[in-house]
Amino acid sequence: MVSNTVNDLPAHGGAWNLVLNAQGRIQGDLTTWREGDALLLEIAGDQYARLLAHLEHFIIMDDVELIPLGQESPETVIGMTGPKAGQVLERVGLPILSEAMTGTTVEWNGWQLRIVRSFGVLGAHYEFFLPTAGLGKLWSCLRTGGADPVGASALEAFRIAEGIPAYGVDIAERDLPQETSQTRALHFNKGCYLGQEIVERIRSRGNVHRHLRSLELDGPLPTAGTELLLEDAQAGQITSTAEVSLARGVRKFAIAMIRGEAETRNEPLTYRAGHGTGTARVLSAPPTF
Repeated sequence: MVSNTVNDLPAHGGAWNLVLNAQGRIQGDLTTWREGDALLLEIAGDQYARLLAHLEHFIIMDDVELIPLGQESPETVIGMTGPKAGQVLERVGLPILSEAMTGTTVEWNGWQLRIVRSFGVLGAHYEFFLPTAGLGKLWSCLRTGGADPVGASALEAFRIAEGIPAYGVDIAERDLPQETSQTRALHFNKGCYLGQEIVERIRSRGNVHRHLRSLELDGPLPTAGTELLLEDAQAGQITSTAEVSLARGVRKFAIAMIRGEAETRNEPLTYRAGHGTGTARVLSAPPTF
């Protein structure tokens, strides 16, 4: 049912997955975590109902039950991300996870605290799952350790700077897995799954003609949907943009779907934003700050 490994997940290990239809088109994404004999599915709120219905549709003869967590005891989650996340955890006496897509569970102030480290590019991304009653104490503890509260806009800007695409924003139902450039969501040696034939056909017989890429911009900040041009010919379309304020000034980043022929030429792309114009450069590696 999903594009990445499940049976081979180690204890407290996780894998990011794409959920496909029979034509190999992406229907959504989720992260699977191994917790003992159970699997925990971490699904974005705006995809929850649709993906659960999709999975339930194919549970016919398997001994599987999908149970929403938190029905008996309400749970919540706090996220912490950034290059100093490990220092904060060390100060407050919580375990540091050395690798992404791993997790652990600890007893903390009388509550079971599940800690996972998800995928990150420019910093470690941690999530802390615990009963809602412990939210205030954990929040205060992390702040005492040096963590600073930030809003959703700051987190979104960091995501775009890292070049991590979001489903429903940068990834759409019409897209094929290889067009997203997220090979970390694909496992080519697992058993059959819905859409696998298309994924394998692309891998073995050819390539796709467009890819999601990270860009750095020079000029006014465009909006999502802005066309990218190469010598006045359409070269792609921007899906996300962000400004990141740094000590040395503001830098602007974007995620965009780029046509293969434009990427091959490796030349700056242009765009229009309001009454101004700007240039976009495809990043070959994550930015350094």
